[in-house]
Order: sequence, then C-alpha cells, then structure tokens
Amino acid sequence: MPDTLQTLPETAVLYRMATPDHLCPYGQKARYLLEREGFAVEDHLLRTKAETEAFKREHGVKTTPQVWIGGERIGGYDALREHFGLAGGETTYRPVIAIFAIAALLAGLLVFLTDAGLLRGVEWFVALAMVLLALQKLQDVETFSTMVLNYDLLARAWVPYGYAYPYAEALAGLLMVGGLLPWLSGPLALFIGTVGAVSVFKAVYIDKRELKCACVGGDSKVPLGFVSLSENLAMIAMGFWTLVKLI
Repeated sequence: MPDTLQTLPETAVLYRMATPDHLCPYGQKARYLLEREGFAVEDHLLRTKAETEAFKREHGVKTTPQVWIGGERIGGYDALREHFGLAGGETTYRPVIAIFAIAALLAGLLVFLTDAGLLRGVEWFVALAMVLLALQKLQDVETFSTMVLNYDLLARAWVPYGYAYPYAEALAGLLMVGGLLPWLSGPLALFIGTVGAVSVFKAVYIDKRELKCACVGGDSKVPLGFVSLSENLAMIAMGFWTLVKLI
C-alpha cells in the first residue's frame, strides 16, 4: 500500500442553463472557475426554459447559474468569484495600464518599421494614447459628459465642453500621429491638458475629493489622482513640444 492516499477533489454542484438556443456564458465561466480551483464539478444542465423556471422556483432564486459547495449554496457566478476572493474592487488601474501598454507597443512597432528614432517614438506614444483614451470616451459620450462634470472646471462652467472633449482629444491625437496641422493639434492638446491638469489638481490635492476618473470613459473605476494628472501633463508637454517644433 502507498504511504499516502491520494486526496480526491472536493465536489461542487452546478446548475446552469443550456437550452438549444442559449448556452449561458456565466454558467460556462462558473464551471471553468470551479475546475480551475480544483473542484470536481457535478454539472446539471437545464435544457428548457420551463426546466429553468421550475429550478428557480424550487430553490427560491432569480437567476442561474447556481453553485453549491459542501452542501452550502454559494450563488451565481459573481458570488462564486467573491467566494474565491476574486471579486473586482471598487477601483482599478487596469484600463489605463492596458491603454498605455498598447500605445507603447504600437509606437515601438512604428519606430521599428520606419526607423524614425526614439524621439518620434515618444511622440507617437503620447499621441496614440490620446487617441485610445478618446475612443473609450466616445463609446458613451453622454455618460462621460456627466461623469466629467464631477471635477472638470470648464465643463462645470460650460456643459457642452464635456461633450466636445473626447472629439477634441481624438482630433489632436490623430493629427499628432500623422504629424499634420501642428498649428491646430498643438494648441488643442495644450488647452485640453491644461484644463484637465488644473481640474484634477484642485479636486484631488486641494479639495481632497475621492472621485473616479472619466479618462477611460463614463463607466470608469479608475481613481482620479496621479495617473489622471500624468495624462494631462503628458498632453501639455506634447502640445508645447508640437508648437516648439514650429519655431
């Protein structure tokens, strides 16, 4: 006999919808998460809408999937993530990090393909980051314009600025990527960056307010602070540098 007995994995019971016209994505993710955490999954598929509704009535739940571990009902996919300590926090820098990383990779690729040099690579990095950030805002301009009213001084004084901001940022960034119309892109970036930097500095460092930044769109969980200020300072620097090159 072996000195040690192999420990069998703990079993989790999963009920999820899998009808001919709808395979619940959260049920699939719940199964994957359970297996990733080392559980053997007793997978019960609810094959019809009637079967699903009967299950929900029987267990007094409003949604599927539902998970049981050790005889205790954990709940749906979000509850399962929370059970394993994977629930998302109130704040995250992940969207900004992703945007800056992609902008840096794209700038590096352009430098590699064109042999443009490090300085032009830095210019492309800032310009591409502006375009990507503007793209996030443009997905829902209405929500962004509402969110930015929490701290942007110009938007508070003149509401239409909140709507115009992402378009102006995208235009300045695109022109800078192509090296076009520097007499327009430079002042535009300088203006947007200055207003943003002053607004963020006042809200965070003077008024000591804890807010979410609208920099990556209206549904942002990025905290308003150093990263937001750095973004605006980079626009100021890029705008100033674009104008200097005209001299």
